[in-house]
Amino acid sequence: MNLTRAWLLLLALLASSSHAGLRLSLERDDLSQGEQQASQALLSEALAALPALFKQRLDRRVQVRWRALPAEVYGRAGRFSGIELNSQLLPSLSDGSATTSPTQRPHGTVRRELLATVLHELTHLYDRARLWPQEEKRLQHRCRQRLASLGPIGLPDACRGQTARRFTLSDDPHLLDLAGWPQRVGRRGAREQANGQVARSPDVYELSNPREFVAVNLEYFLLDPSYACRRPLLARHFRAHFAGWAPAQQPCSDGYAYLNAGRDFARQPLGTLDPARVYQVDYLLAEANQQWASRWGHSMLRLVICAPGRPRGPDCRLDLDEHLVLSYRAFVGDLQLSSWGGLTGAYPSRLFVLPLAQVIEEYTKVELRSLASVPLKLDRVQLEDLVTRAAEQHWSYDGDYYFISNNCAVETLKLLRSGSQHPRLQALDSMLPNGLLDTLVARDLADRSVLDDPGEALRLGYRFDSFRDRYQAMFAVLQQRLPIAQTSVEDWLEQSAEVRRPWFAKADLRASAALLLLEQAALRRQLLLAQDELKRRYLSGRAAKDPSLNKAGGALQRILANSGFLSRPAELLEGGYGLPQRAEWQQLEAESRNRQQQLHQLSDDLDQEVRHLLEPARLAELQANEANLVQLGEHLRRLHKASGGLILP
Repeated sequence: MNLTRAWLLLLALLASSSHAGLRLSLERDDLSQGEQQASQALLSEALAALPALFKQRLDRRVQVRWRALPAEVYGRAGRFSGIELNSQLLPSLSDGSATTSPTQRPHGTVRRELLATVLHELTHLYDRARLWPQEEKRLQHRCRQRLASLGPIGLPDACRGQTARRFTLSDDPHLLDLAGWPQRVGRRGAREQANGQVARSPDVYELSNPREFVAVNLEYFLLDPSYACRRPLLARHFRAHFAGWAPAQQPCSDGYAYLNAGRDFARQPLGTLDPARVYQVDYLLAEANQQWASRWGHSMLRLVICAPGRPRGPDCRLDLDEHLVLSYRAFVGDLQLSSWGGLTGAYPSRLFVLPLAQVIEEYTKVELRSLASVPLKLDRVQLEDLVTRAAEQHWSYDGDYYFISNNCAVETLKLLRSGSQHPRLQALDSMLPNGLLDTLVARDLADRSVLDDPGEALRLGYRFDSFRDRYQAMFAVLQQRLPIAQTSVEDWLEQSAEVRRPWFAKADLRASAALLLLEQAALRRQLLLAQDELKRRYLSGRAAKDPSLNKAGGALQRILANSGFLSRPAELLEGGYGLPQRAEWQQLEAESRNRQQQLHQLSDDLDQEVRHLLEPARLAELQANEANLVQLGEHLRRLHKASGGLILP
């Protein structure tokens, strides 16, 4: 035998021993003919459902036995490296009634659950695919025997390591990100211990640990034609793992459902997010103001969405009404607001989807904070995967918000990592919003040059300036036209509404217009102060000791209880998992419309009821501020009429 022929024969022998494939061997002892046939049909169906690469890699004989197990257990991987199925279910499988017998379990019928159980347990065997030592020794011995029959061809170590393979899923870093055990920010290499993807789960058993997550999800990947639509990124991961193989899947819709958490309660909140219409994703930073809690900013992501019919391109940045903001915020459902709660994780952390216009107003007009919108450098696949991941998180994630260790910057970074899978993001760490932007720029992941020209940045929507500068400009008008003593807009607004009021009669048309804008700013400031007062007065527990506050407090309780669905939309649906499908949209539309109508009705009365919670001095200042606005409006109209409709310079 020449050396070339020996090599070919060796390779063929190794291939035949290494790729014999998975075999399921039924233990037939004490089984009737009908039970054997029904069991074998079940195992054949399980084998047919598996990818060829799965069966090739798990090249072993797996024994399957029927054994007495607890009633709630359909099956398990036995200590003998095989599978045990619950013998209590065998009669219904044998007589065919298992096919139609309903269960309270996720797959619906007894037979379907048994099939899923076989696939589940096989996945566990596959996931720990390093062969057991005794089996490895047996196969190596067989390999050496076959080599000996070839004669002395000089390959003494050819069998070493031939069976020591490992094909794992549950320790794959990308899968762990998608599964809900992402890399911990600030502790490089460590993974989150708790899985926050608790909503819209097919089976909460998947949250036990990564091994069970893989086994549960492979059941659905193999058996549910809608899996690729419900969990698209996981479906793609499994397909890539199995070298492009995937089971038959139903067509998916073009976009993903989301709930707009805007405060316009008169509109239908249900919308469609189509990744193909997203031109860019920006890192949106709310910069600091004078408040201690805002000193590091707030992290968000801005989706630059093109108007329907517009091709993707720079002009999409002007379609501001279409743009959405992804913002991780602490949702406070029980009204117990406190700094201590934020430190201890008392608040749920959820992904809000908000209209850009509302975010701009909240930060620039109310909180007097500027916004910087810096484009991220993502390729098309990374961008669309990030948008898809955001939709998945919107429906599934309900984590814990910590001001320090799991704040908006941390949550945003984890979303960027798991969504885009950009390699330079994986080793990036930052726990502060402004620090995260600096790091993204330093790693060439974000383009801050768009802010270099302030005027152009404002024109193109890369920056939204705080109204503080506008208010200061209006205050400068007052300084020019009235003999006021204050030197800054903050000093002017610090005065009470009654102290500011006498100046109205002395103001000309231009000064009155400036005063009106400043009174609007004062009212927004009073509303913020009132909100802070509610935290300290009612929400600290004083309402429980003061029966007169119970009615007003109930309005707050009801509106928060009813608005929770905007940040946790999964509560609108019963059953199903992952991203909602078209068949679920009718229920979504009806439920969200009903909740929104309730919020609209509550919001009409809330303003007056909340006022009963305020201290008398705060309430008097708020009312005086509103009276100032009415008086200024009347004064302006008189001046405008007297001037013939012209605003004098």
